[in-house]
Amino acid sequence: MPYTNHQGKKIYYEVHGEGESLIILNGIMMSTLSWSMFLPELIKGNQVILLDFVDQGQSDKMEHSYKQDLQVEVVKAVVDELKLENFNLLGISYGGEIALQFTLKYENFVQKLLLFNTTAWTNPWLYDIGVGWKQVAKTNDGELFYNVTIPVIYSPSFYTQHAAGMNARKELLKGVFNQSFLAAMFRLIESAEGYDIRDQLWNIKAKTLIVGSDFDFITPAPDQQELHKGVLNSTYFQIKNCGHASMYEKPLEFLNILKGYLSVETAPKII
Repeated sequence: MPYTNHQGKKIYYEVHGEGESLIILNGIMMSTLSWSMFLPELIKGNQVILLDFVDQGQSDKMEHSYKQDLQVEVVKAVVDELKLENFNLLGISYGGEIALQFTLKYENFVQKLLLFNTTAWTNPWLYDIGVGWKQVAKTNDGELFYNVTIPVIYSPSFYTQHAAGMNARKELLKGVFNQSFLAAMFRLIESAEGYDIRDQLWNIKAKTLIVGSDFDFITPAPDQQELHKGVLNSTYFQIKNCGHASMYEKPLEFLNILKGYLSVETAPKII
């Protein structure tokens, strides 16, 4: 299994397919495994690079708190390991926040930036949601953590229509949400506290796609609209009747939007 190293921590990554490079950054509770169902389509014409942030998946865990700038450098470590000079960068939710910060710091590397269900700051709404999630994580109760965090990630209609499947998923995730996972989640949530790049959005020159959902209760649609207003070279799209986990609720729309945007010829960056 391929690993690189950053600050003494092993960082897990995968490379799939050939073609134009696309780096994909996970949401906060995701890992490289989360993208398995999408890979057959994504590798058509693309070299897809997946990675786990520290405290995610098969990457090493941290022993102390940190901020998201650490994750930015985790991405850079993988970029350097693979000797990438130019690529498209996709992030969803937490991964979108890292993608934005990476693009601000290393703008010459990013050709196209694709952001799904992402915000430019941890506003009071999101901060207090995170505080609640941290408090539940400290109980080390996997079922309680599921009940508090997972339902609100989905739209009410999707969760209701798929109730049997969600109950089966609860039984599976109760085991996954163990003490080690919940301790890592606590640090990941804490790393986003204080995140605010609203006054820097105008510095993003990469051609940018911003996608929101009308039933996103974690990063509501106005958050993506705010991003669109701040990033000059951006396109905004909203997925209807969909919650925060847009890639799982609307996988075909997710893929069509993503692949369609990647196929459009890139315009020169604004200078």
